[in-house]
Amino acid sequence: MAIKGIALALCAAALTICGSASAEGMDGGSKLVFTTGGAQGTYYGFGGVLAGKVGEVTSTKITAVTSGGSKANIEAIENEDAQLGFVQTDVAAYAARGERLFEEKVDDFKAVANLYMEQVQVVTLNPEIKSIADLKGKNVSVGAAGSGVYFNAVDLLKAYGLDIEKDIKPTYQSFGDSADALQDGKIDAAFIVAGAPTTAVTTLATGRKVYLLGVDDAHAEALVKASPYYSRTVIGKDVYGTPGDVQTVAVGALVIAHDDTSEADVYNFLQGVFGHLDEISAAHAKGKELSLKFAASYEAVPYHKGAVKFFAEKGIKVQGDD
Repeated sequence: MAIKGIALALCAAALTICGSASAEGMDGGSKLVFTTGGAQGTYYGFGGVLAGKVGEVTSTKITAVTSGGSKANIEAIENEDAQLGFVQTDVAAYAARGERLFEEKVDDFKAVANLYMEQVQVVTLNPEIKSIADLKGKNVSVGAAGSGVYFNAVDLLKAYGLDIEKDIKPTYQSFGDSADALQDGKIDAAFIVAGAPTTAVTTLATGRKVYLLGVDDAHAEALVKASPYYSRTVIGKDVYGTPGDVQTVAVGALVIAHDDTSEADVYNFLQGVFGHLDEISAAHAKGKELSLKFAASYEAVPYHKGAVKFFAEKGIKVQGDD
């Protein structure tokens, strides 16, 4: 009896010893798979930080895994191989509408949070390539096959009057493979769409002088007008040691969840992230870009019921909060 009494006392003093509910969020969390991106991209690095923090402070435990990017993540959720995933905001809209990458509508996922902007980074090691127009006839990586990066490349090249299949020599590579191919002189430039700084580009810049091709005002305005998913942004010269700041365009990095992911798990994800912004910011630079206002701003796909509950408690109404 004495031993049992001691155990009960320990249980009261330290909830985790006896597996009681976590101190934050909702009880009843489960184990989730969070599909992210390539090992040298921002999705995977930042996704691991988010997963770790949510698991630390709530009853939901998340494993972040590498993937082929946005389309692959939607397919993983559709096939119930994952419960959470990172997706570019434009790709999520394509899926919901059955456009471009998707022959049919995908309607079994919901938005969780819009987290940060993903810059369209056109990277080269050749200082003679000064404009996207200069890519004509060049060997250019346009992202992994079937990735959202491919369509960002299509849009940006088209804005400069170039056809991706006719006017350049496209290759289809991950961020890490693109950086290696640039290093080895196998390609002239690469499209990389991810939050800057991106590991693949940072690694490349440690040994070589990296250049980013900018998007001038006229072309940026035309691109934003043609597609509401783009917005202007600037990559500072200190990010990769470029000669100057570079204007480009960006899309959002959206977290989505399968419809069947529980309300508690989605709520706990948001609580674990937005209840601990200081710790997340200390662990990864993208944490400094997180805000509740931006997180609740996506409109192309309704929000998951767990997200609706979380944002409602913050006094914020989101798409899907009927």
